[in-house]
Amino acid sequence: MNKRAVLIIGLLIPLVLLVVLGVAFPSEGQNTAYKPQDEFRLDDWIPIHLGSLNLSINKAVLYLALAAIATTWSMLYIARRMQARPNRVQTAVEAAYQLMRNNITGGNMDHGMAKKWFPFVGALFLFIWWSNMIGYIPLPTNTHAKFDLFGAQIPSFALYAATANISVPLVLTLVVWVAYHVEGVRAKGVIGYLKSWVPAGVEGPAAIPIFFIEVISHFVRIISLSVRLFANILAGHLLILFMAGGLVTLLGIAALGVVTIPMAVAFFIFEVGLVATLQAFIFATLTAIYLGGAVADEH
Repeated sequence: MNKRAVLIIGLLIPLVLLVVLGVAFPSEGQNTAYKPQDEFRLDDWIPIHLGSLNLSINKAVLYLALAAIATTWSMLYIARRMQARPNRVQTAVEAAYQLMRNNITGGNMDHGMAKKWFPFVGALFLFIWWSNMIGYIPLPTNTHAKFDLFGAQIPSFALYAATANISVPLVLTLVVWVAYHVEGVRAKGVIGYLKSWVPAGVEGPAAIPIFFIEVISHFVRIISLSVRLFANILAGHLLILFMAGGLVTLLGIAALGVVTIPMAVAFFIFEVGLVATLQAFIFATLTAIYLGGAVADEH
């Protein structure tokens, strides 16, 4: 049997199975009442309003608190249980420590800067990593759909990540953005720092457009750094939501679950195994690059 025949058979088997299941479990029709976007709505759980400022406790605040607690607890727990002969957990933590200190921070700054900024970059990496990972743990946070548990109405379990809300990556980005500009001004002074935005050797009228291009690039960093994290985490959650049942519910075609559920499992493993850590690594690495570049002799 040649490869073409194997490919055709491989495509036909799922289609035939889908048709058989479609006949056995007929469609209930399109469900227009289901709104997938409600999974990402932030309803006020504990309203706190100061004029036009909304400081209410909602789902995003819960996930931020969980990430902060997990970051602090994990490091304190490991630090108090360090052994001469490390166990598997300590070995993993030491590997993460080496990654944060040597690769992310030390690889993009000089020794003095790395020593000063390693706690910040390391904490940023861990906080984003925990935020991403907790986002893949089902928690009872969907207040729009509840189930009865011994007479109590409990919110349904759902997936949500604080980093899937643009406000969280944006605030983290603004902290980084302000920090590296302040560090550059401290190292070179205001005039010297602004002059460093023009590459060495560029003089005369040509320096003016180059300088403004560099100004634009600094503001673009706010968008690129925040949107990269937000978009990747949000896209992953949307894919899992639709493949795990959202698409079946919207279309009312139960037989689609045979195809979509395995895809949902594959997306979930991919997001947990790679994307969550990769996005934390990229954000922390770019932070170190920006900080190191702000004080470098040649910007």
